[in-house]
Amino acid sequence: MQTGERERSPLTQMRRGLVEYCVLALLRDRERYAVELVDVLTKHGLIASEGTIYPLLSRLRKQGLVDTTWRESELGPPRRYYGLSADGIATGDRFASDWMSLSESVNKIIRGEVDVA
Repeated sequence: MQTGERERSPLTQMRRGLVEYCVLALLRDRERYAVELVDVLTKHGLIASEGTIYPLLSRLRKQGLVDTTWRESELGPPRRYYGLSADGIATGDRFASDWMSLSESVNKIIRGEVDVA
């Protein structure tokens, strides 16, 4: 194992792989602007800073998973809101289904609820 690999905890690697899908899940019910996403994701320990979200949202937009609209804000300049595209909805739904199955399997193994025969 190389030095850089040892410094990354499994939890950090899991977070990095899951943040994209958590963003899609947060956009499932309504459009949100980036700061709203940052607030939720940092509150739940999934990202450490605002700098993480903007490149991710840009990538999701380029992949066609999110759409954006600009709206006037009562508190300052216009804000860019992000919402799911049809592909984003399908991707989020597929991930949610896969996650439920995977997390159930992992939890059973961790709790020792499987037969190894």
